[in-house]
Amino acid sequence: MFVVTAFFALLGDRLFGYPPALTRRIGHPVEWLGALIGLLDRALNQPGAGKVPGRMRGTIALILALGLILAMTVPLTLVLRAMPYGFVIEAVLAVPFLAQRDLAQAVAAVADGLDSGIARGRAAVAHIVGRDPAKLDRSGVARAAIESLAENASDAIVAPALYLALFGLPGIVAYKLVNTADSMIGHRTPRHLHFGWAAARLDDLLNLPASRLTGLLIAAAAAPDGRGAKALAAMWRDAGRHVSPNAGWPETAMAGALAIRLGGPRSYEGRTLDLAWLGSGRKDLDGADVRRALGLYARMLNLLLTLVGAVALIVIA
Repeated sequence: MFVVTAFFALLGDRLFGYPPALTRRIGHPVEWLGALIGLLDRALNQPGAGKVPGRMRGTIALILALGLILAMTVPLTLVLRAMPYGFVIEAVLAVPFLAQRDLAQAVAAVADGLDSGIARGRAAVAHIVGRDPAKLDRSGVARAAIESLAENASDAIVAPALYLALFGLPGIVAYKLVNTADSMIGHRTPRHLHFGWAAARLDDLLNLPASRLTGLLIAAAAAPDGRGAKALAAMWRDAGRHVSPNAGWPETAMAGALAIRLGGPRSYEGRTLDLAWLGSGRKDLDGADVRRALGLYARMLNLLLTLVGAVALIVIA
């Protein structure tokens, strides 16, 4: 029945999302996870402790956080499963851990910003990527937005939906905790070089299946435009060139589907990284390309909902 929960959660997030009024009043559940991770970081992290002690402390912090989350969500799920239509309540509780509407709105803001000028485009894209916005030209802003859309289609939608379908509310919350931990402490900064190792590695592992599935869904969504095979070819050829073991799959599928190039050099905190180009299409991008990517994203979401719904019907039958 977990897949039925996943269907209703995806549908609820697509139609309504997490109410902004609740965010203003009590905060967002992902923010609560972030607060827990921050607390453990402050309590257990000793940046100068060395590689092995740092990794051990980071692993202990992650185990403690996951243990607390599972201790809260597993009993709640068992109670809901014993209730008539409890899966509907479980689906409502899972909605905040999906981000279909929020992601689309954040990326659309970049396209709207580019319509008003490069400065507004840079300001909008700064909310969704970590690279230096001041060094991005119009193509760089559009490219960053499309890459963020493709990567987060996996991390923020397909992966949490997958773990919800497999393991229910405990699965989606545990996944989101690991993913949030990776975004907070999984970077190779002096403070988190060793402490964030466990979070980064576990996040990579958990995202392996979802990233490949997302790439396939993007390719399937491009099929009506005659670009499905191009998306698959780009994914097969270029996914391994990405520095991430997972982000390259949805990004290369998106590049192939839109006949554009993603990746390439970019700047982080004043340091330029010469990264590989993904795809073999145009390099010159603008807001119209961002909107094309959003259209493809919407079709991909429809396919995901249809797929989960079909599996749910099979399970029910």
